[in-house]
Amino acid sequence: MPLYEYRCDSCGRDFEALVRGSSDRPTCPSCGAQALTKQFSVPAAARAGSSPGPSLPVCDSPASGGCGAMGCGGGFCAMDN
Repeated sequence: MPLYEYRCDSCGRDFEALVRGSSDRPTCPSCGAQALTKQFSVPAAARAGSSPGPSLPVCDSPASGGCGAMGCGGGFCAMDN
């Protein structure tokens, strides 16, 4: 079952949704709208000499959406790079 990234046309929130089939219509978890734009997803790729797993450290405040720095959120913090 594919996991897709969407942006809500109504409130602008970015989110991921599991889409089980062509009849499955995702909705925005913030406002409930179905007017969504599918985003281009780029899979993570391993680099030579790197260890498997996330390359960014876990953010200290994921419940609040991150520390507010650009690229922060979703459980990873860009400020710790």
